Amino acid sequence: MQKCMLGKKIGMTQIFTDDGDLIPVTVIQAGPVSVIQKKTEESDGYCSLKVGFEDIKENKANKPMKGQFEKAGIAPKRIIREFRLENIDAYEVGQEIKVEDMFQEGDKIDVSGISKGKGYQGTVKRFGTSRGRESHGSQYHRGVGAMAGASNPSRVFKGKKLPGHMGAERVTVQNLTVVRVDADRGLMLVKGAVPGPRGSLVEIKNSVKA
Repeated sequence: MQKCMLGKKIGMTQIFTDDGDLIPVTVIQAGPVSVIQKKTEESDGYCSLKVGFEDIKENKANKPMKGQFEKAGIAPKRIIREFRLENIDAYEVGQEIKVEDMFQEGDKIDVSGISKGKGYQGTVKRFGTSRGRESHGSQYHRGVGAMAGASNPSRVFKGKKLPGHMGAERVTVQNLTVVRVDADRGLMLVKGAVPGPRGSLVEIKNSVKA
């Protein structure tokens, strides 16, 4: 069964297992999400589940958004996302899905989010390229390096690693392990790091590699 969930990254900490091993974990405030719409092959040409996350005041939603929420019979939501699922028969419009309904300890998941923005960076920080000599008079420390040949090929090849904007792009970390699910507080503890700063939105799915 395909699984999906929206959450907010709280931060990182560490916990001990029953065997005494120390595990670094990311704490995620996962769900609950509400089903806004079910898309089917017959009506839309594909199967997916549209869900909403985080309640907002009614005056914060515009008319088209209000129409969707009223039709589903749920309160207005701040975030709307769509997950493509092969089978959506188990879900109903207006249903609230909690983290414990989707994931259990030991599950393998993929987590997607927007990575931290680093601004405009050079090639050393952006790609980890080697730097020049630090000796006096070298006049080359963190430069780009050779751009291209002279008469042949007389151009810069596509894909050349150059300075530019770093971060603030969608990143997916695959095959992470769910260490613990706290149903009372709606928390999920995931082994390792997930993309994005604290407070950012993350999308959680069951791993494609599992």
